[in-house]
Amino acid sequence: MDKQQIVAYLKEKNVDKIKFAFADIDGILRGKIIGNEKFTDGLKDGYGFCDVVFGWDSADAVYNNVELTGWHTGYPDRPAKIDLSTFRIIPWQDNIPFFLADFSNANGNSLAACSRSLLKHISKQCEDMGYHPEFAQEFEWFNFRESSQSLHDKSYTDIQTLTPDMFGYSILRTSQNSSFYYDLFNLLKAFDIPLEGLHTETGPGVYEAAISHDHVLKAADKAVLFKNAVKEIANLHGIMASFIAKWNENLPGCSGHIHQSLWNKDKSKNLFYITDGENNMSDLLKHYLAGQLHCLPYILPMYAPTINSYKRLVEGAWAPTTVTWGIDNRTTAIRILHSSEKYTRLETRIPGSDSNPYLAMAAALASGLYGIKHKLPLNIKPTTGNGYQDKTHGTLSPNLYEATMAMRNSPIATELFGTDFTEHFTQTRLWEWKQYSKAVTDWELKRYFEII
Repeated sequence: MDKQQIVAYLKEKNVDKIKFAFADIDGILRGKIIGNEKFTDGLKDGYGFCDVVFGWDSADAVYNNVELTGWHTGYPDRPAKIDLSTFRIIPWQDNIPFFLADFSNANGNSLAACSRSLLKHISKQCEDMGYHPEFAQEFEWFNFRESSQSLHDKSYTDIQTLTPDMFGYSILRTSQNSSFYYDLFNLLKAFDIPLEGLHTETGPGVYEAAISHDHVLKAADKAVLFKNAVKEIANLHGIMASFIAKWNENLPGCSGHIHQSLWNKDKSKNLFYITDGENNMSDLLKHYLAGQLHCLPYILPMYAPTINSYKRLVEGAWAPTTVTWGIDNRTTAIRILHSSEKYTRLETRIPGSDSNPYLAMAAALASGLYGIKHKLPLNIKPTTGNGYQDKTHGTLSPNLYEATMAMRNSPIATELFGTDFTEHFTQTRLWEWKQYSKAVTDWELKRYFEII
């Protein structure tokens, strides 16, 4: 719908308010409800929003190490711009109209901390090169018989999962919570987030969903909205959904794999596929893959942005630890699938469910395009066995600090994303490490309290 059609829709449906939101640096949706007059008046110049939303962390503690905003700037308003193409209604909230926003100006300049604006910029680069980027993200997450209050009251201990025991691809477990299970599939579709599949994964109360593929920006929009929508739908059923990468050291972590392919502009040909090449891989795909492998060590925090992300990236836990690729190999960092032209794609397996989809997709696309621009040869051979043991080309950084320092000190990150974004983002990740380093954990108390 265009502006006139949306205004007419609001009038026809007698709608008196709309909801809009945008993603912060961590991929958390921040937003508000506004009245119709405010909505209409702001469509041209935007809606003033305190830029503290890009100056604090996920716990609303303000950064003291960033230049973009802070006490030194007085936390002014920044104009959030609603993207009318993101219009949808929220079926579980009385069909209230909803829009996504970002901080991209009409002249193309953007707030460096706005992850959606960054992805728009990378996407335009891709399209200017003559390619249509087709992407999708899939998520695993755990469901719990808990609420925000119950977890707070129990200090996040003795957490009860939705179902017991390990039971991947279970028909029984989903039928035991069928109203929640079918609400997820049906309400997400009504919210314009159609799923290709939904099932249990191995682990107590863990589900996996594959979101239908789309243009990279729309795919990221759907992924960001998916995570928030699942939490809201779960809450209606007295369930808490969590996208933490690794909530229990004895259980598998939760992934956020990204599937991607480049097509010609009218989407009539998958440019990653050829009929007469080895594994049907085109030269374009090889350059794209080489770019991702080359850039991976220097952009890892965009795939694994939290302290907890690195608890998932351990050997033998269905998450990659090495700079590797393979044909349909789930132990490598990047997996190539080539069953047919329609389904040939590259799957980046590093991102966890805690990733910001805008940043993770921007990292994947930008690094792939880097390989194409520089015509990087694919010098790394495919891993045919256990990718955890193939350390020929290096391993992933073991924690957020080392990954962030590698990104901060690399000219590659600056080339891909610009100086302003790279400086701001890495400073936020160093802040996260500092907060973690100050914390006294249960592990420390149990280990040292009495005996030392």
